[in-house]
Amino acid sequence: MRALRVLLIVVVILGVLFVVVDRVAVHFAEGEAADKLKTTEGLANTPDVSINGFPFLTQVAGGELDDVEVGIKDYDAATGNGTGTIRIDDLEAHMKSVDFSGDYSSATAATATGTATIAYDELLKAAKSEPTQVGPGVTAQVVGLSDGGNGKIKVQIDATVLGVKPARPVSVLSSVTVKGDTVQVRADSLPDLGVDLAENAVRSITDFQQVIEELPGGVQLDKVQAASDGVKISVRGSNVRLAG
Repeated sequence: MRALRVLLIVVVILGVLFVVVDRVAVHFAEGEAADKLKTTEGLANTPDVSINGFPFLTQVAGGELDDVEVGIKDYDAATGNGTGTIRIDDLEAHMKSVDFSGDYSSATAATATGTATIAYDELLKAAKSEPTQVGPGVTAQVVGLSDGGNGKIKVQIDATVLGVKPARPVSVLSSVTVKGDTVQVRADSLPDLGVDLAENAVRSITDFQQVIEELPGGVQLDKVQAASDGVKISVRGSNVRLAG
């Protein structure tokens, strides 16, 4: 009986040691992966990397991680004109079946899905925020974007008609959609500016779009929806390179 108790104690101790070693190893790997991702993507801050699944060491032995979560607080995505960028907030991505090199200098996920937010003040930069003539004696400009409820964006428009400026902006509800690498905002109906104007002239103000390119690892836009703090975007991709 004493020998059995000793054996059980040894087994428990070895089990605890294995768990400790496994958690130390995963913590080290997360730090290495985060540093590589920061360098690869040119990030200002180190991202959060979480390697899920237990035990970690058996995944390492197999050369593939089951599930990796990446969080990037702020990311400047290209806007397609070669110089401009747009800030993407709180990008969170789930990577599945991640192949990696021994020193974590390269890692590729079979699939990836994620979410992020484009704040309304960032998206506003894509709209015509300078007074633009839309008809004889009529100028208009977009002065604000906000949550319109039910997945819509409220677009606020300032107009001047024959030198007279209304006391407050008019607003329209707009739908937001994704087409390829472009977020598109289109008014559901035209604003009442008090005069008859050609629809295409008014839509040159109310409707606008924003190209978003070069997201981390090559993930692509999938869906968008207006929310309280900005436009929520969903991304997805395959053979997504985390580093290397």
